[in-house]
Amino acid sequence: MDGAARAELMQRGLDDIFDDDLRRSIGALIDDVHERGDAAVCDALAKFDAIEVEPSQLRISADELADATVSDDVDRALDDAIEHLRTFNEAQLERLEDWSIESEPGLTVGEKVTPIASAGLFTPSGKASYPSVAYQLAVPATVAGVPSLALAVPPVPGGSGEVDAAVLVVCRKLGIDDVFRVNGPAGIAALGFGTESIPRVRKIVGPGSPAVTIAQVEMQRHGVATMMLLGPTESLVVADESADAKRLAADLLIEAEHGTDSSVVLVTTSGALVDATDAELEQQLASLPATRSEAARASLGPNGGAVLVDDLDAAVDIANEFAPEHLQVAVAEEYLDDVVDRLDNAGEILVGQHTPFSAANFVIGCPASLPTSGFAHVASGITADAFLKRTAVARADSTALARMSSSVLALADHEGFPAHGNALRLRNL
Repeated sequence: MDGAARAELMQRGLDDIFDDDLRRSIGALIDDVHERGDAAVCDALAKFDAIEVEPSQLRISADELADATVSDDVDRALDDAIEHLRTFNEAQLERLEDWSIESEPGLTVGEKVTPIASAGLFTPSGKASYPSVAYQLAVPATVAGVPSLALAVPPVPGGSGEVDAAVLVVCRKLGIDDVFRVNGPAGIAALGFGTESIPRVRKIVGPGSPAVTIAQVEMQRHGVATMMLLGPTESLVVADESADAKRLAADLLIEAEHGTDSSVVLVTTSGALVDATDAELEQQLASLPATRSEAARASLGPNGGAVLVDDLDAAVDIANEFAPEHLQVAVAEEYLDDVVDRLDNAGEILVGQHTPFSAANFVIGCPASLPTSGFAHVASGITADAFLKRTAVARADSTALARMSSSVLALADHEGFPAHGNALRLRNL
């Protein structure tokens, strides 16, 4: 690739997410929710989702939560996934405890780790059923100890306002009672401002369409914390000639089938593997439903593709520059640890062809709500850590303060803040 082609590959999704017309439209919707509350949320559901509800119907009732059912297989799978997520996030939480050290005699510094006061969890709907998103967001929040949680989910398309039963089962299993049927962007605004029916929260997380992502970005202007960016899904696989083409094709199709805005890339040292994988993709695509096949062809074609490189060093460079949401490494065993060690920018790294994206999306327990569009350069996935905050704590005795006083006075005088210096001078240190 020349420089322009490489830049185009790396710049996926951002033009749609930050489209000026869409931003103006979502901005107007947010202002409407701010002004009219529940009425605006109901109007947005009618306009964008073709579902008519009254304000009193925005909240999912206790009976709806209690009556929601799924098959026994799905119920057991939800328990399995939730258990793995608890294990991962509880282990992380143990490593995020309060700490303190004595940085010099008489001076102790450290941090106090506490959960945020409230959070809104957005679970998308429309293209598919997403109970996995619900538990991927809710388990870390509950493990972190967030005292107030609200979950927003659009109703099932084409229905009369009913919400995916599997999402409700997840909420019931995790003790989340504040569940709301909303249009995506309007629901984000409602969670950020609070309405007559929907409680205000301090942080909103969850993946969605460009419109949902813009709504989260715009709500930052109103003092709401959000995660950047959880947009259209993407994956990248680093592979060499040792990879099995059938498994490789199957793994590439996992994220590719999500939607026509997804992006899937194979980076490999083997032209023969590209050809073999292409042949496998044609066979496997033929078995997918038309909508999934259409999405996969867009994800693998105009939105992604295969990048042939001279060696694994170049493959690592491409992967780090791309900074994918999901990354899999499928190289010979003798190179595996070295490649993984040098991969820095990814939402997740799945090692080997026994670790497909679908296992991580559903059950493994690592975060699956991950930064997209290159934001893995600077951001992490949603874990318990996303729902915690750290407060610095310090305590000095008179000896330590006296030792620091000359430095404090010098800097206070240099920056022109006499009260800063007087606080020490008046102590007669």
